[in-house]
Amino acid sequence: MKSNLQFDFQVDKETNTVKVQREFAADLDLTWDAWTKPEILDQWWAPKPYKTVTKSMDFREGGMWLYFMESPEGDKHWCKNDYQTIHTKQNYSALDAFCDENGTTNAAMPRTLWTNTFTEQTADKTLVSIVAKYDSLADLEKVIEMGFKEGFTMALGNLDEVLANSK
Repeated sequence: MKSNLQFDFQVDKETNTVKVQREFAADLDLTWDAWTKPEILDQWWAPKPYKTVTKSMDFREGGMWLYFMESPEGDKHWCKNDYQTIHTKQNYSALDAFCDENGTTNAAMPRTLWTNTFTEQTADKTLVSIVAKYDSLADLEKVIEMGFKEGFTMALGNLDEVLANSK
């Protein structure tokens, strides 16, 4: 799908971060909801053919989103987001981790500190600025090797479809 929406993806090895700027053809309210409500997140977060299933979500500072991505073969990959800061319809940060079904962090895998900032560009266009920070260059390189760019790009394309069908 050809789009004139902004999409910038930069890996910064000096600061162990991935920086993404992505516009969406939707107003701020709908875009915010798509990132913060499990019934919408489940529709787009996993790259196809995987699907996301939320076990629980408590979207508040100190709360957690516990979910898994399920492969077509039925394999479940558990993850969680521990919400740190939330400024409604402006930004939020969360510490992401691979975990088990109870939310126990897998210490052998990198954690990602996500900071997502939402900016209304026009009445029907919203920019989401994403900074994914890692503790080390090795952690950053590991998630890149695991296909982070490809998977996240697919997921953001899924979000385009969800937003287009929500109007």
